[in-house]
Amino acid sequence: MVELSAVEDTAIVTSLGLSNPLTTSEADNAVLEIAGGTPLSGHVTISGAKNSALVVMAGTLLCSQPCRLRNIPNLVDIERMGEVLSALGVSIHRRGDALDIDPSSISSTKAPYDLVSRLRASFFVIGPLLARMGVARVPLPGGCAIGARPVELHVRGLQAMGAVVHIDHGTVNAYIPGSGKRLKGAKIYLDYPSVGATETLMMAATLADGETVIENAAQEPEVTDLANFCRAMGAKIRGAGTNTITIVGVPSLHTTDYGIIPDRIEAGTFLVAAAITRSEISLSPVIPEHLTAVIAKLHEVGGQVVEDGPSRVRYIPGDGIAPVDIQTGPFPGFPTDMQAQFMALMALCDGNSLITETVFENRLRHVAELNRMGADIRLNGNCAVIKGVHGLSGAPVLATDLRASAALVLAALAAEGTTVIQGLQHLDRGYDDIEGKLRRLGANITRKAADPSLALPQ
Repeated sequence: MVELSAVEDTAIVTSLGLSNPLTTSEADNAVLEIAGGTPLSGHVTISGAKNSALVVMAGTLLCSQPCRLRNIPNLVDIERMGEVLSALGVSIHRRGDALDIDPSSISSTKAPYDLVSRLRASFFVIGPLLARMGVARVPLPGGCAIGARPVELHVRGLQAMGAVVHIDHGTVNAYIPGSGKRLKGAKIYLDYPSVGATETLMMAATLADGETVIENAAQEPEVTDLANFCRAMGAKIRGAGTNTITIVGVPSLHTTDYGIIPDRIEAGTFLVAAAITRSEISLSPVIPEHLTAVIAKLHEVGGQVVEDGPSRVRYIPGDGIAPVDIQTGPFPGFPTDMQAQFMALMALCDGNSLITETVFENRLRHVAELNRMGADIRLNGNCAVIKGVHGLSGAPVLATDLRASAALVLAALAAEGTTVIQGLQHLDRGYDDIEGKLRRLGANITRKAADPSLALPQ
């Protein structure tokens, strides 16, 4: 049993008490000022994976006993998920990078619209709530405006497991008919290997009656991390990390103490920071197998990524930046969450490159901002044709989504002059103290209040 130390910890009621430099609302009125051209050196500590932490937090709803989660990053999105769980009656306490979560007394099965609309990942609570409580009401999700990301696959899978689901006035209402209040095992084929749908249905199946088989399942490391967490609570899951996952339902799950995997996207972002500034830096902890596609492209660029230990890698720059072509795709393909960062790198390549976005239809809005800094990028549908330039220039730019904000930070590190980045509310959703980590590597980067005279149209 995980013991909660409420006296020593800080209780979460409406906030996790994040230590970010500015609050979420203040981030709307703050900027990052980056003076480029400074080489980086040193070591970066990689935080826990945002996308794992969020879904595992939702997964605690499957358990009627307290759980402890470790290696939780300090992010706005984590705070928002904490607020969603608190609204359901879950008790949460934070101490350092650990969360003690007690979901034993769920008081509501309806997630509040004002919270869910600001965090797409909060939709994950529908599977655990339905499986454990027999009913769930979750508004359609919000988040970054990078594409539709519909929930049909989630809904159809829950229906296959015996749930009655209908969408009314923007809320997904689901319940289990009959007196047993248990979902039924089913064979589910996903039309697309959606990470979200795979995770929702896998969680729901852990408490179902019988065996569930999810075919064409997502193979992302975050899916495997969730499966490992559920197994640590006593779930019977096999095949996570492959395209077929089998879950045999159990009557209940028990307490656990679980550590989240390192964030592969944060690690990839810092590797690109080294490449774009022609710098040598090391990173840990990382799981190199989670970075295979990113490391392969960095080798094509001309750099080297060497393993200095089982969880430590080091980037060694090459003589230049060679052009590479990239097409995003589900894991183990090249991650869509690294597309924008590589576009910033390719803006400075010695030649022409092509980046094709196949996952989200609206994830190329950073092109205009990179061009504002002197990049030569042309769009053709979901393809970006990039002609490398000899240098970028500092400029006022606007982050349009989470990974676009990271791409602008990377471009600014390599640009001549000073870049001012607006829209930090996106950056704070997914990177734990990115400016502090870059500053410790030698970057000239400062967060400050925005100058209204430099405001760009939203």
